Amino acid sequence: MHLTSYTDYSLRLLIYLGAQTPGVLSSVKEISTVYDLSYNHLGKITFKLGKLGLIETVRGRNGGIRLAKAPKEINLGWVVRQTEDDLQVVECFGKTNTCRISSVCRLKGILGEALEAYFRVLDSYTLEDVLSNKDAIQLSLGLSK
Repeated sequence: MHLTSYTDYSLRLLIYLGAQTPGVLSSVKEISTVYDLSYNHLGKITFKLGKLGLIETVRGRNGGIRLAKAPKEINLGWVVRQTEDDLQVVECFGKTNTCRISSVCRLKGILGEALEAYFRVLDSYTLEDVLSNKDAIQLSLGLSK
């Protein structure tokens, strides 16, 4: 399973906001600079995460973004499902399956089981779990006091 950069950056953005001091607003520009990511790409991700109710956008001169939920309420499996467009591991998972052996092959079932296990693990973690070493994350991101 390979996650897209969209999902990777979504998770990084959530980690950054979760590591921030509660109530402090961050900017997309600041986060894109810290992670050395495209500002435009991160802007699109910010918009999507806002639509999903994960982040809050405050407009205005002193505006910015922050988490809209507590880190313990942000499930990693749910975030990955919302940010990945294609969870099709192999062709036979899709609607345009042209594999000649798919009706008799057991690989689809095995890979389906593996994908379920993958999400079972992700579903057992929240953003709070990722932030269990918040001090070290803050230091790495330059957020230390």
